[in-house]
Amino acid sequence: MAGELFKMMAGIDMVHLPYRSSAAALTDLVGGQVQMLFSPLPSSIEYVKAGKVRGLAVTSAKRPETLPDLPAAIEFIPGYEVSSWYGIGVPRNTPAGVVEALNREVNAGLADAKTMARLAQEGGLSIGGTPADFAKLIADETEKWGKVITAANIKAE
Repeated sequence: MAGELFKMMAGIDMVHLPYRSSAAALTDLVGGQVQMLFSPLPSSIEYVKAGKVRGLAVTSAKRPETLPDLPAAIEFIPGYEVSSWYGIGVPRNTPAGVVEALNREVNAGLADAKTMARLAQEGGLSIGGTPADFAKLIADETEKWGKVITAANIKAE
């Protein structure tokens, strides 16, 4: 999906080779079987640091603290941003008090210095928020990727 968005925004054509895992794709990249890869930074950061692959850019909105010389693609393709994110969900009918308590504790954990340092080491960020913030993120991401799926004519197999 990151590659399809890149193709659209950069006005280039690339052939997509599907892989079952980042590990297999990274192995082929290191071995010269493929020329480029869109990979989550935590999967590839050690390869970049070790010089086994050449990082060209990150897809996040800003450069990672652990690789400050690696540009963000948005610096040369305005508006291009792709970030992996994780969230925690509960059943729709969960009492509001339980949701508030869970949200408070999750945000506290994400604000912990050790958690933030570990995520930064892997090239990630710790971002908390409210359930409403998360609902907006999901809606925005659904709209963004729906457009990419339609434009690239991607079909479920």
